[in-house]
Amino acid sequence: MAGEVAGHAVEAAAHGVDLIPVVALLGAAVVAVPLFKRIGLGSVLGYLAAGLLLGPSGIGLITDPESVLTTAELGVVMFLFIIGLEMEPAKLWALRKQIFGLGLVQVAACGMLLTGVGVILGFAPVVAFIFGMGFVLTSTAIVMQILGERGELSTDSGQRIVSILLLEDLAIVPLLAIVAFLAPGTGEQQVELATRLLGIAAPIGAVLLLIFVGRRIMNPLFGLLASSKLREVMTAAALLVVLGAALLFQASGLSMAMGAFLAGVLLSTSTFRHQLEADVEPFRGILLGLFFLAVGMSLDLDIVAASWQIITVSVVAFMLVKASAIYGIARLLKAPHAEAVERAVLMGQGGEFAFVLYTTAVTAGIIDGPTNAIFTATVIVSMVLTPFFIIGLRFLVPRQTQSMEGVEEVSGLSARILIIGFGRFGQIASQPLLAMRHSVSIIDNDTEMIRAAASIGFKVYYGDGTRLDILRAAGASTADLILVCTDKKEQTTRIAELVRDEFPLVRVMARAFDRAHAIELVKAGVEYQLRELFESALEFGGEAIRSLGADAEEAQEIVEGVRMRDRQRFDLQLAGEDWRNLGTLLISNAQEQARESGVTVPHAQAEDAVAKSTQPAQPA
Repeated sequence: MAGEVAGHAVEAAAHGVDLIPVVALLGAAVVAVPLFKRIGLGSVLGYLAAGLLLGPSGIGLITDPESVLTTAELGVVMFLFIIGLEMEPAKLWALRKQIFGLGLVQVAACGMLLTGVGVILGFAPVVAFIFGMGFVLTSTAIVMQILGERGELSTDSGQRIVSILLLEDLAIVPLLAIVAFLAPGTGEQQVELATRLLGIAAPIGAVLLLIFVGRRIMNPLFGLLASSKLREVMTAAALLVVLGAALLFQASGLSMAMGAFLAGVLLSTSTFRHQLEADVEPFRGILLGLFFLAVGMSLDLDIVAASWQIITVSVVAFMLVKASAIYGIARLLKAPHAEAVERAVLMGQGGEFAFVLYTTAVTAGIIDGPTNAIFTATVIVSMVLTPFFIIGLRFLVPRQTQSMEGVEEVSGLSARILIIGFGRFGQIASQPLLAMRHSVSIIDNDTEMIRAAASIGFKVYYGDGTRLDILRAAGASTADLILVCTDKKEQTTRIAELVRDEFPLVRVMARAFDRAHAIELVKAGVEYQLRELFESALEFGGEAIRSLGADAEEAQEIVEGVRMRDRQRFDLQLAGEDWRNLGTLLISNAQEQARESGVTVPHAQAEDAVAKSTQPAQPA
């Protein structure tokens, strides 16, 4: 019976699309990935193991892993697009020192050291340089996947790793140019080289064209498509942007992933960015999984067996030297020991861009086919070993993980009011609502706090409010009012922007950290914001003047005057006035308030007092 079914499948494949490899890939991923995650080995290792099983070194169901790898690289492209959507130009500019400082130092230092290792291993200096520089380019796919699963892409340490990866992705361009210079050749080849040098204008033109299209055309285009209210059209447009940017950069000799990343950055301030992320995410997940499967298939065990000595020595030497250099640079730049160790383990491998560099070197005649096979196998083995090292890292540097015992994850909530964040601020803000018997749902991402709240009778669900899927599960789309009471500025702003873009009819009230954050929240569409210490500080100051002899009515007047003047300054800042230019308003406010109290203050004295009080920092 089984033979009959297999026979029918083969016959069907002969007359149409061969679904056997597709079904096998999906089946292997569906079985291996959950299994490996359950036993604590991680999803990446599951994909790699499944790919090794299906590839030429396994059961041989897929005999051409290169073709799969070429298609699967689109997963990395889409991952970089989603990262770009989170990187607004201002944020990217703020990371410039990390990208071109830390990133450049790490690439240069590791490149020199690994070239030296290659020479010691017996390769010619030029070949050792190609080998070493290829290994310097860390696997963006593996590192991003691990950081994404941990939710660390937006942390400070995660941002530093992302910055280095971006610089490494940029480094492939000059490295390919160096390969062209190093290529041995005749006069005709020299002419070809001159033509390549003239082609420098192509990458520059590609970048400028993408910037122009991103700033002038993409937003109006998505606005026009959104008016059609056809979800599939928006999805198609999102894929068009990602793949179009990748194709443009590929055609000009740049990295496809960098094209997608730049497209994401240009759309990061768009009102459609969350919709774009939601549309691309499923394709990104499937194709990135396919990429890891293809890497597993590409590991040729015959080559490994035939050259196991040189491959083993290369893997150990390269990974050890690269990881040591990364650790040393991190510590030299004042990174904590735990962060330096983690960065060294995560980035001690080679990556997918090495395949591009090695293939180009073969075409240019710098290395031969067998040498390329050894280099490629070295990189693949390092990628396969990395998830194991990550597991070992847990024992070297134990991570603080939250226990989910007694905690219920958010799902299917539908209350009229949603509170996000249940720390000290959220707990107090919830009490009037609960006293009035309003229907309230509460979510937080601190499991200890959730258990503490449960012990005193509060039902709080576990969920990260910065994620669109969690907001939907928490009932944000049907809520009348959302209270954002989180204690981190970035989280609060991200939630406010998500709600504004995805649920524009829902009213939002938010806890602001300071004056600048309050302005940021108003611009993000928040209906009401309150600086977390403003009212308590006013009440505190009012009590101070009452204790010094002011009666209740006088104290209330003074406090209300301060509140009114603060509102005036806030409105001016919201309109674009620099807070440092508000000295005149502060002076007139001080004089006016003094006159109301029956005291005359000379202008110079008021100016001096205001200057002293406002010099150290921006008003709260």
